[in-house]
Amino acid sequence: MKTLGNYTILYDAECPMCKIYTKAFVKTGMLDAAGRAPYQELAPDACPLVNRQRAADEIALVNRQTGEVTYGIKSLFRVLGNRWPVFKGLFNFTPFVWLMSKVYAFISYNRRVIIPANTENYIYQPTFKLRYRIAYLLFTWFITAAILTNYATLLQGMVPIGSAYREYLICGGQILFQGIFISLLFNKKRWEYLGNMMTISFGGSLLLLPVVLFSSAIGMHPLFYTLYFLLVAGLMFLEHIRRSKIMGIGWWLTITWAVYRAAVLGAILYI
Repeated sequence: MKTLGNYTILYDAECPMCKIYTKAFVKTGMLDAAGRAPYQELAPDACPLVNRQRAADEIALVNRQTGEVTYGIKSLFRVLGNRWPVFKGLFNFTPFVWLMSKVYAFISYNRRVIIPANTENYIYQPTFKLRYRIAYLLFTWFITAAILTNYATLLQGMVPIGSAYREYLICGGQILFQGIFISLLFNKKRWEYLGNMMTISFGGSLLLLPVVLFSSAIGMHPLFYTLYFLLVAGLMFLEHIRRSKIMGIGWWLTITWAVYRAAVLGAILYI
């Protein structure tokens, strides 16, 4: 494996995802032993060409010999292109770079709600961009509702199936319902909370997805699928408590989250 020597990637030490994949770059030999460092520990006079705020938004790759800096998807493409030269043409293809830069930005600007940081002590934090948070809410809402719509068919006999749009309305309604309460109680954390809440919903739907995909092979009674759904809901509840503690918003949003879901279930069963 060809190592990209004399380069250091500056990762976010408060971001679990960033730590995992940059560590993998070094462990697999894509970067040398000095190939990763947290930008939080960068000395004030080190790497004068690095834009500190941009490095917090988009991962920076520094050439230790020339001081040259690349950011974001171009940093990743340089590392990956050195490992797999066959893809260099694709990684230099302008439309592909533009498209992947948008995908990268979508993940990067939402990374703190995908996997929340336990501490945020560094002066430079990722910039909040509303358009990417709204895009994230819409994306997770659509995928979650689509999976739940398919899972609902497995509950036939235990829970009424309902219309094709029911799960979309339920998921969208929760965003609005919880959005009202977070705005009233912790308005400054509104977008942070909604992003975390939809990550929980999205994660729960991903746990249901394998069952949806292999249900024909599993062929279990609807009771099995109902119990599995309740297990996933319980895990989501615990994750909501954990993330609420990290955000410092107490118990009220967890209570309203549970009340909304109980009210929806009651409406489905008895109305």
